[in-house]
This record gives sequence, C-alpha cells and structure tokens, in this order.
Amino acid sequence: MAAAKVDHQETSQGEKVLDRIEQTKLRESVYSALHAAFTRGVFAPGDVLSLRTLADQLGTSMTPVREAVRRLVAEGALIDTPSRKLQVPPFDKERLTDLMRARIALEPLLTELAVERIDRKAVEELAAILEEAAENADQPDLEQNHRFHFTLYKQSCSPVILPLVEGLWLQYGPYLKLMIANAGPAIGRGNDIHAEILEAVRARNGPAAAAGVSKDIRRSFALITGDEA
Repeated sequence: MAAAKVDHQETSQGEKVLDRIEQTKLRESVYSALHAAFTRGVFAPGDVLSLRTLADQLGTSMTPVREAVRRLVAEGALIDTPSRKLQVPPFDKERLTDLMRARIALEPLLTELAVERIDRKAVEELAAILEEAAENADQPDLEQNHRFHFTLYKQSCSPVILPLVEGLWLQYGPYLKLMIANAGPAIGRGNDIHAEILEAVRARNGPAAAAGVSKDIRRSFALITGDEA
C-alpha cells in the first residue's frame, strides 16, 4: 500500500493521533492514512469516530474521508451504526479468536514463502527494526511491530495471501491497543520472539520462522485477553 507523505499530529499529551496528508492523490492518501491508523492501534474497540474530527486531523474536507470510511466499513474495520455513528467494532472475544485463527492460518505460510525469497537488505532491515525496538523496550511501539512483520511478509511477493493478511491486521489493530494497556512489563518479551524469528530467517529455516510467528500471534492474543501469566 502506497505511503502518504505525512506531518505527524499529536494530542496535548504528546500522543500521535493521525497524520496530516498532502492534497495530491487525496482519496487514496486519506484511505492509506486511516488504514495505517487502524493497523497500528490508534483506535480501540468500541471507539466512536466523527467524520468531522477525522477530516480536521487529516487536514482535508469531509468528502474523501467519507469515501475512505465507506471502504473501511466494507472491510470490517468500522461499523456504521443505526444511529449513523461510526464505531470501531466493540470488544468481542469470539471475533478476536476468529481473527487469531485466521492469522495463525495465513501468516506462518506467508513467512515460509518470505524466508525462501528474502534478500540480504531485508534481513538487515529486520535487524535494524529489532535493535531499535530493543532500545525502547519500555515504550512499546506498534508501528515498529508492524514494520517488523510486514518487512518480512512483503518478501513473500504473494499477490493473494499478503492482501488477506493486511486485511486481518486492519481488523486486529484496535485489539493491539488493548494489548499495550494489559501487557505491562511483559511487553518486552515480544522482542525475544522477534529475535527468534530473525534468527530463523538468517538460517533460512522457514518452518522455525513460521513457528515463531505463530508463537507471537498467540502471545498477543493472550495479552489482549489477560490470559498470559
């Protein structure tokens, strides 16, 4: 998905919310910015969103936001409620479990394909992301987590499976915000799993890398639900 040129916006507490975008290629840029926000956990389950607020944060008119929101509703990231309010789907453990099952079915497969095709530059990028994350282990960054996974997954060059996985992350993203809230000090152990994945990638061991990805998904699910010890 093409990245829009951005100008980071922050709340009064310093938390990044959405990214302002250039006025060129407006419709796709608005959709890309909102897609990225959902994927990296800017919104939480049950959040109610306003078209006007989204447009103001993105620095656009209502029209491209409305069109992007229609796409997000069709993709399951948003609900257009009977009262015409836009809502992130509320927490639903059954739906969350289904998303986890789908991720476990597809992402390890994508990982094995990626390990077969990955080049040295991508391996170095994965190592740099992991090093960056380790330096900020007490301040978990969902954007770094996303970059790690998709730097790997894009090496699969899969025209079918990769878009399916992107769609799953779009729906799973809001739950990741709950994961950060629930994890506490345990969140740093996620870097250990990423290190296992990277070690397997370097060894060109597709099954081991796939097992690490599956472990990472299951751990995120346990942290979201509070089941991890």
